Amino acid sequence: MRKLHLIVIGLLFVPTFFLTSCDQGDEPEVLTPAFTLLKDHMINNNLDIDKIITNADGEKFVVAAPAEADLAAFLDKFYIIDIRSATDFATSHIEGAKNVAFSTILNEGTNAGSKPVLIVCYTGQTACYGTALMRLYGFSHTRALKWGMSGWNSATAGSWNKNVNDVAKDTPSWSYEKEITPLVLSDPTISSLSQSGEAILKSRVELAVQEGFKTVTNADVVANPSGYFINNYFSGTDYIGFGHLTDAYRILPLTLADNSYKGLDPTPGAKVVTYCYTGQTSAVVTACLRVLGYDAYSLTFGMNGLYHSNSAWTSNQWGVGSSVPKELTLVN
Repeated sequence: MRKLHLIVIGLLFVPTFFLTSCDQGDEPEVLTPAFTLLKDHMINNNLDIDKIITNADGEKFVVAAPAEADLAAFLDKFYIIDIRSATDFATSHIEGAKNVAFSTILNEGTNAGSKPVLIVCYTGQTACYGTALMRLYGFSHTRALKWGMSGWNSATAGSWNKNVNDVAKDTPSWSYEKEITPLVLSDPTISSLSQSGEAILKSRVELAVQEGFKTVTNADVVANPSGYFINNYFSGTDYIGFGHLTDAYRILPLTLADNSYKGLDPTPGAKVVTYCYTGQTSAVVTACLRVLGYDAYSLTFGMNGLYHSNSAWTSNQWGVGSSVPKELTLVN
């Protein structure tokens, strides 16, 4: 009985021993938030949003279709991947292009060797989204064909021709009011067990590729602008001159380094919609924002789909000037 009594007393002291040991030991390691690690890695490696739009070598994310005289050199320069449907690719495509699924673009990038990748789609928008993700993944010289196949030849221009619109014209959703002062909000929350910014970036890009291009239509936003956190990616002059979606913020520049990104709503489920003139730059911004943890979307066709007939246009209006299809060769 005495032996049992001693055992019980000993067990009572066990928790005290462990508590004392914990009190005297090292403090628990405080982990750096995944977003902070990701942000720092992107800034320190020329992967901030503005460096994805224009890389460290001064190459913008898009390249226009060449003049006929420059076609041979253009085709020789790029490893061209066409992410349109297999049916449309078989009907007509750029000579030497390879048809791949969007979900495989990261793997396909390794097959390019020393050549820069050129991504081709119908309108340039999905290609720009993919270009941003590939640049973030390390394929820094990747570019998208501006205007997509629509700018290559009038025979493949249907996707742009049928989507120019004036859906916002003369509606309460279109405003000419002065800019709204951006908010200062918190960082998004990213779930990751890694303490490596590089590893977090890699996994976030891979996830974004698998999820595909995230968009909203201009009609949906015009019908319910209050249902979105709207980011207008115009110059200050155009914000007033063109007009803008009601209650849209204008956050430009938009970078991590200057904390301007904090003007965006990081709340899960708060749809952050970026729009630009053509839907191509907004696709790049949206790709970056999704990698950073925002519930981000690109407004398809941009200003061209909102108010194409707006008299303030000077550039990037579909069907005028440099956006007229080049009538370059197609093969099947």
